[in-house]
Amino acid sequence: MRLNQVDLNLFVVFETIYAKRNLTRAAEVLCISQPAVSNALMRMRKTFNDQLFVSTPQGMVPTPVAENIAGRVGEALQLLNTSVQEADRFQPAFAKKTFRVSMNDLAEALLLPALGEILRLQAPGIRIESYFSNRRDVPQELAAGALDLAIDAPLINDPQLLHGELSSERYVCMLRKGHPLADQPLSLKNYLALGHIHISSRREGFGHVDAALDKRGKTRNIQMRVQHYMVAPLVAMRTDLALTVPLGLARNYDALQMELPFELPPLEWHLYWHRSADQDQANTWLRDKMQQCMRVAL
Repeated sequence: MRLNQVDLNLFVVFETIYAKRNLTRAAEVLCISQPAVSNALMRMRKTFNDQLFVSTPQGMVPTPVAENIAGRVGEALQLLNTSVQEADRFQPAFAKKTFRVSMNDLAEALLLPALGEILRLQAPGIRIESYFSNRRDVPQELAAGALDLAIDAPLINDPQLLHGELSSERYVCMLRKGHPLADQPLSLKNYLALGHIHISSRREGFGHVDAALDKRGKTRNIQMRVQHYMVAPLVAMRTDLALTVPLGLARNYDALQMELPFELPPLEWHLYWHRSADQDQANTWLRDKMQQCMRVAL
């Protein structure tokens, strides 16, 4: 097979099917009909002499051949897209661009207000769209161009991704002012006697605070589970429940910030981007601004 014998538009269709795992959703993204997507897939199958995607109840599952070429196809399309969109030197003041970033609500609260102010002053044509993507999906979405950047714990290991430390923040115990323990030292005994708020989107299971306590053979009394970081402080401010959160969040509230009576690893966030975007001027500019905002926020 020679490249001049292949319709390069098929690779765009391939990448979209790979990202969405559904022909109808791929058609919506590409703004074409589903029959057109099906026709393109049929042509790709003939070109590669492989099924490429197999229809299952879980969606269009890529074959080993598709998996083998997906990374390189995505990287090539990213490079082509960069060449088209960034042919001239990136000028923030005049740029018209949308960045899609994966982060949770805590990162949104700490980062976006300051970043929004920078964009207002320096790059009014830049738009930010924040989503939350599951950690296992981040490499695929960055490769497919569905995401430009992702903020997550330093637990993603993919050879096509680059990353750097964005922040490292210690945890404190947040109590409302006037709390019955406000005038007492926060010993481990007092900490364990408190009712606690646990933040997790999962229905059950424990987090890093409980893992740290478990190493000491201790457990805390979780009286409320909430899904979002921005809800938990509101509960803590109106109850006697304790909230263990990064200092950067606790500082936003008129509440007590007490040192923890046990060792707890800090909250670490890394910023991830695809290798093909490493030299992209716009992506580099946004990464620098995000680093700047986090240094101020924390």
